[in-house]
Amino acid sequence: MNDIITANELNFGSFTGERALFSSHNLKVSNAIFDEGESPLKESSDIVLENCSFKYKYPLWYCNNVYANGCRWFEMARAGVWYSNNLTIENAMIIAPKNFRRCNNLTLNNVTFADAQETLWQNDNVTLQNVNAKGDYFAMNCTDIKVDGLKLFGNYSFDGCKNVEVKNSTLMSKDAFWNCENVTVYDSVIVGEYLGWNSKNLTFVNCTIESLQGMCYIENLTMKNCKFKDTTLAFEYSTVDAEIDGNITSVFNPTSGTIKADSIDTLIMKKDAENKTVIICDNIGEQRDEPLW
Repeated sequence: MNDIITANELNFGSFTGERALFSSHNLKVSNAIFDEGESPLKESSDIVLENCSFKYKYPLWYCNNVYANGCRWFEMARAGVWYSNNLTIENAMIIAPKNFRRCNNLTLNNVTFADAQETLWQNDNVTLQNVNAKGDYFAMNCTDIKVDGLKLFGNYSFDGCKNVEVKNSTLMSKDAFWNCENVTVYDSVIVGEYLGWNSKNLTFVNCTIESLQGMCYIENLTMKNCKFKDTTLAFEYSTVDAEIDGNITSVFNPTSGTIKADSIDTLIMKKDAENKTVIICDNIGEQRDEPLW
């Protein structure tokens, strides 16, 4: 919702040159094109943008209280929104990479990122709703994130994040959720190698996961009513409480905890660790001390 009160309006403008609308306040801009010229709205506040096109670099830096609806960031509008606070972006198409850095109170609703390389870094208090993104290193080092309906194709997502809630999402992402703390994922699908390494307090509820060497080196991993698809060498050096609906292809030397599954094809437990983890499973195939690399 747009609750910004604007005193001035610009409609169907074309803006070029350095800092074209620098330090604007209480302004609504509709149907405008921001063409060649850096930082057109730098240091602005209480801005409404409707159906605007950004075609050059750094359009919204050091801004406060911005609502943008139906806008487009073209390829050269890279590093588009940095160091800004209280932002709502809705119904947007964003081609430019490296967008949204070091922002606070950021909401993205119905946004498509065609090139999300190095996008959404080091932001606080983020809400993502119905976001589609393609690109590596999405959402690095963010805190206090709520995600619902994210469709992501890109590796190394959510690295170093804290206090994350993800719902109803699909992530095709190698090395997702590395170095994280306090992450809960509900009703989602995650496909990608090495899921969740070096994280703390990582929870999956009603999720489907496909991962080579996934869920390793995790302190306090919880999995409730999850399904694995061809997930191999799982749980190495993790403390785990896992309830898996169906089969696990292979379990590899968790540190401690409980793993419950309908079946496990291969259970790999070193002798010095075999009594530290409780395995609740009536159908275990091969058991060994070391994996066959």
